[in-house]
Parts: sequence; C-alpha cells; structure tokens
Amino acid sequence: MQLGTRWTVGDERPSRLPEVMVSAIADVESELGELEGVDTSGWRWTLTWLEGRPVVELDDGTALHYDPATDAVTRTQVA
Repeated sequence: MQLGTRWTVGDERPSRLPEVMVSAIADVESELGELEGVDTSGWRWTLTWLEGRPVVELDDGTALHYDPATDAVTRTQVA
C-alpha cells in the first residue's frame, strides 16, 4: 500500500512522481497563473494511488492520471 499526500499549488511536488506527471502539474499551475482574478493560494493537490498508479487531483476538479505503459498523463476536468 502506498500513502498519498497533499500539497499547496506552487509548492514542491512529491519526489516519487514520474517526471511526465510533474510536468503536467506544472502545466496546470502555469495555466492557472495566467487566469485573471483566480486566487489559488488556498488550493491543494491530492495524490492518491490507484492500483499502484499515481492520480493527482486539484481542488477545482482537475485530475491527472498516469499510464505507465505509455509514460503519459491524461487530464480530466470534473465540472
């Protein structure tokens, strides 16, 4: 069993995440930074593990799922 964690937008990401997922998180945070009037100072990411694969979710419903077979991240948005 792997434990997850939480961290605030802009903080250091967990070191055990694959590089492609770290890049995807940075992309989301960069996009958020470009939005006018959106205060993300209290937003947090939540890392959980589903069948040994990292899943990262942001407070706004953005979710990043890692696929180790393709070393790719899929991004979804829950409304």
